[in-house]
Amino acid sequence: MFTKLIPTLSLTFVLSTLPALAAPPTPIGVLEIEGALKDRPAAASPFGSSKHSQTLRGVIAALRDAAARTDLKGVVIKLKEPQLKTSQIEELGQAMTAFRAAGKKIHLYAYGYDTSELLLGSFADEVIVQTGGGVSLPGVYMEEMYLADTLAWAGVKADYVQIGDFKGASETMVNSKPSEPWNQNIEQLLDGLYGQVRTILKTGRKMNDAKLDAAMTEAAWATADDAKRLGLVDSIVDLPALGDHLKAAYGSEIAWNDNLLNDPATKLDTSNPFAIFSALMTKKEVKPKRDTLAIVHIDGAIVDGDSTSGGFLGGGSSVGSLTIRRALSQIEDEPLIKGVLVRIDSPGGSAIASEVIWQGLRRIADKGKPVYVSVGSMAASGGYYIAVAGQKIYVNPSSIVGSIGVVGGKIALGGLYEKFKLNVVSRSRGPRGMLMASAPAWSESDRAYIRQKMTEIYTSFTGRVTQGRPGIDLKATAEGRLFTGEKALALKMADAIGGVEDALAGLATAAKLPTGSYDTMDYPQPRGFEETLERLFGQFATAPSVDAPSPLLRDTAAAARQLLGPHAWSSIQSSLEAFAQLRTEPVILATPRAIIVR
Repeated sequence: MFTKLIPTLSLTFVLSTLPALAAPPTPIGVLEIEGALKDRPAAASPFGSSKHSQTLRGVIAALRDAAARTDLKGVVIKLKEPQLKTSQIEELGQAMTAFRAAGKKIHLYAYGYDTSELLLGSFADEVIVQTGGGVSLPGVYMEEMYLADTLAWAGVKADYVQIGDFKGASETMVNSKPSEPWNQNIEQLLDGLYGQVRTILKTGRKMNDAKLDAAMTEAAWATADDAKRLGLVDSIVDLPALGDHLKAAYGSEIAWNDNLLNDPATKLDTSNPFAIFSALMTKKEVKPKRDTLAIVHIDGAIVDGDSTSGGFLGGGSSVGSLTIRRALSQIEDEPLIKGVLVRIDSPGGSAIASEVIWQGLRRIADKGKPVYVSVGSMAASGGYYIAVAGQKIYVNPSSIVGSIGVVGGKIALGGLYEKFKLNVVSRSRGPRGMLMASAPAWSESDRAYIRQKMTEIYTSFTGRVTQGRPGIDLKATAEGRLFTGEKALALKMADAIGGVEDALAGLATAAKLPTGSYDTMDYPQPRGFEETLERLFGQFATAPSVDAPSPLLRDTAAAARQLLGPHAWSSIQSSLEAFAQLRTEPVILATPRAIIVR
């Protein structure tokens, strides 16, 4: 018995004297989100990709790919001054939830958090704030400016008419305070948006109403320590110590993989100018190579003619009916394109352009190709007009949907001319020649004529809605009412809650395309370098357009962007662009309002 114990004791002694084997490093991926996430990729560059052209679908795809990788145990999402809309956060949240369901962890890191970033953090395993950083969760706020008294003082008359008691598009110009219908409309919309913010925070941060109320009361402007105490963040970490922090959490050194969002760089000899010029001038292959789903982007104010990248106020974009119809014709004639997803983020604009785009989508549907719709942050007025051309509409919970109504009018500047002693001589021919004259308000005859045309457009609008949404109750949904996505679903204005990936999956099923058997292609396709040069030199070679904004207007817009910040300005700009259609059309489908969650 004694002799049998000796080898065991010796072995135990030898093992106890061996050095402990270090655990292998834990691989962690990194995703950086900087600035705004676009819905579609920017024009390809021969010099490689850019962080500033990140797309929502690109981030979602990176998370999906990372979830499938066996070599990654988790992901850190680093935020660098993001400009995220609530609807984008909801779609990212879906992807983050799916990633965590694969048994992996998500850590969110930022120098500071406002409401949008905290909402995103509600979908993460850990919310990390930089040492010394701040957190702000004041609630949801909006303000409206009513200019009727100011315009009257200046001698200006806003001569507007609207169809739909709840439309509200003209109220800021013609009223001194909101009408009761508009007040009801905007109050219920704000209630819905605020309720969604609270639902996300309570679910993700495991808070009840009382705890969230206490946090919001104290954390309108909070330090990192206060935010942690209130349960809004989990950890306070200096960026250089992030690896050590995660090492303690995972029990091993961290092996970083920071290429999750980086596309492979184009191999280009930048020392050879001929190679650079050849790459710039080479026309990229844009035709589908196998079964494909087309994604048509309606992202901005809807205008007649061609789309623009600068917009009326500069720095934004508009969606032109001619550009979209050319793209739809390509899709219609391409046999490898089996279905169309229309991604909408628009406050509306031109009634004529909206109808033209509706017609193009119905042509595709009549050819047997399914047409689905995915709403980003907004499909209002002309945007919703286009949406009802689809056979199925997907919305996010916070998407703003509706505004089925019409607004028309002009600004009469006669009183202002008098104040400044400006003598304006006007000349016209024809019975309606003075319709859009700058000085006088409309005559009773002109006003009756405009109202008649607006009624015709409203009838056409509601007709398109009832045609595309069988069973919808216009008494509860029309006349300019606005709804969040969840309410829109209950009112039969939409079919499903889901983001762009859900809509694509549904469209693929309708087109009978198995998973992995198809590609996606964005339309309208970005201009090539050669076409961009042609347009640029064409602008230099021609006289300025009468519709081009003055340098003063562009400078004012630039100042507003600086004052409001890029996030707020990008939300407001598209609404102003839509309303600017009144320069050339007396009747439009637009919702010139924006609600920004901060």
